[in-house]
Amino acid sequence: MTNFPLYNVFPWTSVVNGQGHLVVGGCDVAELASEYGTPLYVYDEETLRGLCRQYVREFGNRYPDTKVIYASKAFSNLSLVRLLRDEGLGLDVASGGEFAVGIAGGMPAANIYFHGNNKGREELAQAVKGGVGRIVVDNLHELDMLEEITRGIGESQDILLRVSPNVDPHTHAYISTGALDSKFGFPIQGGQAENAIRQAAKARNLRLVGLHSHIGSQLFETGPYVEAVRVVLRFASTMREQGLNFIEYSPGGGFGIAYTRDEKPPSVATFAEAIVSTIKQECDFLEVDNELTLVVEPGRSIVGPAGVAIYTVGSSKSIPGLRSYISVDGGMGDNIRPALYEAKYEAVVANRMKDELAERVTIAGKFCESGDILAKDVDLPYTKAGDIIAIPASGAYCASMASNYNMAPKPAVVLVRNGNARLIRRRETYDDIMAQDLFIEF
Repeated sequence: MTNFPLYNVFPWTSVVNGQGHLVVGGCDVAELASEYGTPLYVYDEETLRGLCRQYVREFGNRYPDTKVIYASKAFSNLSLVRLLRDEGLGLDVASGGEFAVGIAGGMPAANIYFHGNNKGREELAQAVKGGVGRIVVDNLHELDMLEEITRGIGESQDILLRVSPNVDPHTHAYISTGALDSKFGFPIQGGQAENAIRQAAKARNLRLVGLHSHIGSQLFETGPYVEAVRVVLRFASTMREQGLNFIEYSPGGGFGIAYTRDEKPPSVATFAEAIVSTIKQECDFLEVDNELTLVVEPGRSIVGPAGVAIYTVGSSKSIPGLRSYISVDGGMGDNIRPALYEAKYEAVVANRMKDELAERVTIAGKFCESGDILAKDVDLPYTKAGDIIAIPASGAYCASMASNYNMAPKPAVVLVRNGNARLIRRRETYDDIMAQDLFIEF
């Protein structure tokens, strides 16, 4: 990645060409904007595949019995599922829709893990009939419902129980999931997890094979993982006589990425070393004979760094002594993260990468909300209408949480590699938006 600023937040193949244009995957971003329109999401295939291979290598070399399961809520797409399958990953899904995309994309059902705190009866039946590999049970209501479903159709199902280890992950409250006060999982503290294990062990059509303990997202420290692993493994060691056939353990995902130039998250190798070494130490300490299958669930940390959001500048507004705004043709409709939990981003002018930085601006979206701000106080060259803005680290939780607010069509998505761009999701049309509306007689 030569002659390129902000190298830590853009895809691996990013360079600046002789025209001063941003190039990703061998494709000129300004030309992509012209061909496909904006807003546009660009994913770099080399970065995607490289990060998949890092997870498989770094965890697998340290712990051969590892499954890498991609958390598809970060971004799900038929072509992406095929790529993940080819790289040896499975899928973590959180809805019937994500399960359906996984199957349609060619992922074997046995390699899919089904999560969620309020799965519906139809979703569970769909998954069981479809041969889903594991269902991660989150509460007693679901456990009862799943037992009824499997008994009714004469199928058995492997399950994990999601437990809450009451560990502070040191992340934003909205993406913290392992504390005692969380909507997810059975708290170990207070005995709910123990009761769930007893009940699951009695279910004839369910096989309780392990525990799951995702503690949060966008984590920059290894300490919370170490603590969670210790808590869960020590709890599990006391539960064998209660019916827990503990052959599989998942500490979840949540591995952080850099969104801004100053952020330096741990490497995949660092996360792998902390988790694997703790598992081995605890298993030795607890005299666990059988080697557990380890399941890790990266999502953001695979697709996030591979994606770049592309916008076109429209209007601008300067408030002397206060702030300068430039407005783009997207915003919270395709990236809700800044409005949802004040996420921060970097930005560049993709068609003028060699121009000197000249002004500090706030990049505003086009949607009718004061909170529709994509990036605050970023330094850019002087911009004008028609310039192309690129926001890196946009591959996760942007397109997947996009909406039709203000009846805006969701953006197109392209996959780039070696100078070739392939459309993997077309831009919505107004007809698409209205397709589900029905006229009624008055």
